[in-house]
Amino acid sequence: MTAAAVMFVACGQGQSTAPPTPAPAHTPQAYSNLAQLMRGIPFTFANIVFDAQSQDPGAQRNPADVGGGATATFKNVYGGWQEVENSALALSETANLVMIPGRVCENGKPVPVQEETFIKAAAQLAEAGKAALKAAQSKNLDAMIEVSDTVAAACSTCHEPYRDFDDQSQRCTPVEGKKAE
Repeated sequence: MTAAAVMFVACGQGQSTAPPTPAPAHTPQAYSNLAQLMRGIPFTFANIVFDAQSQDPGAQRNPADVGGGATATFKNVYGGWQEVENSALALSETANLVMIPGRVCENGKPVPVQEETFIKAAAQLAEAGKAALKAAQSKNLDAMIEVSDTVAAACSTCHEPYRDFDDQSQRCTPVEGKKAE
């Protein structure tokens, strides 16, 4: 009886009635407008890169206050130079995120992902993030001072033609003569 049960189970294992169904593919989509994305990711992480010019990320930190909420509790988990490296990577990854079709600007205009100026600005942000990563990996404050100019220039490449307007309705519409270099 036991042998028959084992043989029945063993024989049934090689048979399948249908091939496994593949998991549905994820299609990248925008979940925020451009201003929300920029405030949530590169603003925060660019400032961490900028802080590394004057605040030594390798300096000893005070222990986390376990009762102070998530920010205080986890501030030392990926801190120091690793925090600066992760921030540089976030800047490069942001270049991918701003290029997701369908995202709109805060004023409702579509993000100009097809415009050469915008494409160059995104590429410059990716390169600035890579340069910041290399500087952070060197753990050299002078390298961070140098790369901070690169990051600031990348930000300006997009801000000047697309964001820096008193009239909010003009955002995401480049002004002639204000092109990325």
